[in-house]
Amino acid sequence: MTYVGKKVKEARKISGLTQRQLADSSGVSLSTIRKLEQGDRESARMETLHALACVLRVETMDLVTEPREEEAHPETRELWAPVRAELLRPPPSEGDESATASGVALVLGEAVALYKAHRFAELASLLRALLRDADTLPDDGREVRTGVLRLAAGAATHTRQFDIADLAVRRALAQAQDRLEASSIANTLAWLLMRQGRLDEALALATKWADEMEPARISRATPAELAAWGQLLLRTSAAAVRNNQPHVAADTLKLARGAAAMIGREVHSPHEQVRTFGPTTVRMRTVEDALIRDRPDTALRLADHMPHFAVRPGKAVRSRHKLDVAMAQARLRQFTEAFDTLATVQAGSPEWFPNQTPARDTLQAIIDGRRTLTPEMRRMADALRVSV
Repeated sequence: MTYVGKKVKEARKISGLTQRQLADSSGVSLSTIRKLEQGDRESARMETLHALACVLRVETMDLVTEPREEEAHPETRELWAPVRAELLRPPPSEGDESATASGVALVLGEAVALYKAHRFAELASLLRALLRDADTLPDDGREVRTGVLRLAAGAATHTRQFDIADLAVRRALAQAQDRLEASSIANTLAWLLMRQGRLDEALALATKWADEMEPARISRATPAELAAWGQLLLRTSAAAVRNNQPHVAADTLKLARGAAAMIGREVHSPHEQVRTFGPTTVRMRTVEDALIRDRPDTALRLADHMPHFAVRPGKAVRSRHKLDVAMAQARLRQFTEAFDTLATVQAGSPEWFPNQTPARDTLQAIIDGRRTLTPEMRRMADALRVSV
């Protein structure tokens, strides 16, 4: 029996539930529970473990022995191999020619534009030289160098290059110039930990930084200070709800909603390269939370009443929100609508889309719920590596 199967069986017996009762209460198939407990399956999706943990009244991570990483596809790793090599390269020698902060900043702006557009193949080819030049900058270019590392960490996390992301984000955090910049980098690190399934670590880190960034006088806090605090509150809430700590999630989400109300609009803070914060971002997070709590009808209702401002959340946040909408539609057996939503996301972010577990899970739900598949569904299944 695997560790996960043993923990599920132990918790189920303590709860006094049969396998069928656990299946009925959690929505997880009886077959999956049996295979876990018999050792025929080593583990399950984090969403499945979360559903079991809610019924068994344990934290999700109590059912997990090691971080659950779903690494990038081999071709993606090959594309990013030069970036990995550059991050592992020894520091430049004193005699090496130095780049200029202004020149690196100019290229960094072009790289951020690629990142925002989800053009990751082009970004990967640009990042190696950009990292090399940034590494030669003198101390007065430290802020620019940190910006390059932050960008590399974010792009690598999006494409499941977790080893690259970890190298870059921890190096950036060590070089942060001020609290706002450091809080943004810590937020990226918490996001990376979440994508690796390291929920306990992500929750502890986000909570620590949210506490540190809480304004002493909220009424006198600047929009940038409120945004930094609010973003960390959202990260804390996301980690908590996934780790089956709904009260922590609800409390921090309430605080984030208050911070967004104080700002009164969606803002893009100077310390952020991509992320925004405001009422729209908070509402998108409430949609995600409702979905995790298995309330797809509530998720769709919240998604239908999204506040709009001149500044919009970044493309990744908007695309991730659409994946939540697609999953909610699939759970309500609105399979045509769910696939149309997935197709919209794929068309808008073709390089980002194949790395998204929620997209695969949603398409799998569509496949399981339909008798026949269209040619378009089969092509999407190929892109997502979903068996049909």
